[in-house]
Amino acid sequence: MTKLPLTIATTDYDHFRDFRSGAVTAEGIDVNWLTLGHHECFARFTANREFDLSELSFAKFSTQVTREGSDVIGLPVICSRLFRFSSFYVNRKSGICSVSDLKGKRVGSPEWAHSAAVYMRGWMHNDMGVKLIDVHWVQAGANAPGREEKVELNLPEGVTLTRVPDKSLSEMLASGELDCAIIARPPTCFLDGHPDVVRLFPDFLEMEEDYYDRTKVWPIMHIIAAKRSVFEAHPWAARNLYNAFVESKRRSVERLLDPAVSRYPLPWLATYARRMRDRFGGDTFPYGIEENRATWEQMALYTFQQGIAHRQFTPEEIFPKGIMTKVII
Repeated sequence: MTKLPLTIATTDYDHFRDFRSGAVTAEGIDVNWLTLGHHECFARFTANREFDLSELSFAKFSTQVTREGSDVIGLPVICSRLFRFSSFYVNRKSGICSVSDLKGKRVGSPEWAHSAAVYMRGWMHNDMGVKLIDVHWVQAGANAPGREEKVELNLPEGVTLTRVPDKSLSEMLASGELDCAIIARPPTCFLDGHPDVVRLFPDFLEMEEDYYDRTKVWPIMHIIAAKRSVFEAHPWAARNLYNAFVESKRRSVERLLDPAVSRYPLPWLATYARRMRDRFGGDTFPYGIEENRATWEQMALYTFQQGIAHRQFTPEEIFPKGIMTKVII
């Protein structure tokens, strides 16, 4: 029988490695896998739908999946997930010592629909009393000028967002033009040891562990998005793909937990991985709907509040119907 040819574009993740290499296969599917930088995946899938499936920012996916008559749908497969209290960088001359000190300040992010910033703005707005309208928001490239939004926005009334096309967040943070930046990766000014640029939360690890223990939210940055037409024409393909992603991830975690076969030359990595497995209830990196319900629902709320999603979605409606059907043997 002729297999269904599909092109998938993602970054080089170990938990996708065995699927990408062919050691794991999706029944009935012939995969053409493109390994690209995630910004290239985002831009090309968002602008032109160049791939059948693509890694995509969860925030940007939220915009596209909630459009009327949307042509995209997701798989409950997580490419990247990270806690983000480490992502606040401040200029110490701004006198910011706590999140409440951000009221009235200039705070930048690479894009408004930037998943790391969405989570942290949502936390500020809903949990910490620093409302979206309390901050002067700035959008600019992280370490180089010129970055632009990739999806349409419908900013809430009263929110101030200024785009700066000719400077980077890093240079504005170092000069004091910005008081704070929320960036997924450390800005170059911080990495270069600029004396005025520090993390707002140096104890971020403890904060993140406490946050997870209280909320069971483990922020999802990127997921697998797909052309809706693929699964409309071939409903069976969604679950077969999901099964392959799950098996590939299982093998990756198995390697991580076994110091004899780990690909990473770090001492005690397997010991730390086992601790994380136990902390997360036996699965170090869960896929699926119910396993991540608190996180799907939180992003649905935050993206709607922030004018990124067109409406507040439910987890079940952004994935193929029946994707999580149980198979009991």
